[in-house]
Amino acid sequence: GFGNVRELYGKIGEAFGIPPSEVLFCTLNTPQVDMEKLLGGQIGLEDFIFAHTRGRQKDVQVLKSEEALGLTITDNGAGYAFIKRIREGSVMARTPQVGVGDVLEALDGRSLVGTRHFEVARLLQELPRGHRFRLRLTEPRRAWDGVGPRSGGVSARGGPPQGLSGRGTLRLRSRGPATLQEQPSAFEERAVAKVDDLLESYMGIRDSELAATMVELGRDARDPDALAEALDAQLGDFAFPDEFVFDVWGAIGDAKAGRC
Repeated sequence: GFGNVRELYGKIGEAFGIPPSEVLFCTLNTPQVDMEKLLGGQIGLEDFIFAHTRGRQKDVQVLKSEEALGLTITDNGAGYAFIKRIREGSVMARTPQVGVGDVLEALDGRSLVGTRHFEVARLLQELPRGHRFRLRLTEPRRAWDGVGPRSGGVSARGGPPQGLSGRGTLRLRSRGPATLQEQPSAFEERAVAKVDDLLESYMGIRDSELAATMVELGRDARDPDALAEALDAQLGDFAFPDEFVFDVWGAIGDAKAGRC
């Protein structure tokens, strides 16, 4: 009954009698706030979904004493950007009120709700060094402390859809319908991981759905220029720099050749 993440949150809201906006993000097969288990663009047919809802709101004052804050930001697919990683020793690592999983609600009084993660990252990057700014954050509700991760998934009722093994996946898309497919190939997994790493290096974001879309667009592109045209046509809002596109082209080529 859902074809993308926003619709999934709506279904969760219906099931538990809460507004969909209460859902910050979901993890697969663990109730912990584990950023390595985030629901991205794919759900295995045997995966178990845990929804993390709104907890305490907090206002934090931060001095940008260095050029980089040390944050990696990701997107919940329904209007919230949140913190996926905090680099050890960074400005944010020295700000104890800020935690992994916190949603970025406002910057200096400006609402960030509905702002894409790459735009939030850009706003933070553009703050001048020495500037003191205020973040309003919402942390996920801590209701599952002490509960361990699942050792395996739960089989779909009645088994997987006809024509797919139990290891099939539901591929969610922000544009267009969801599709059922077999598990990603070794090439796809390598390529998506490499492109996601490049997104973090260049833009301060991680987004496995975006990385998977870029791999799809680049799989058959004949050269970096063709990849750039495809990215501009499908993902023009991101305004990817030329050197980034060239590195993505190289990463996809390395994955095709089986190079790590």
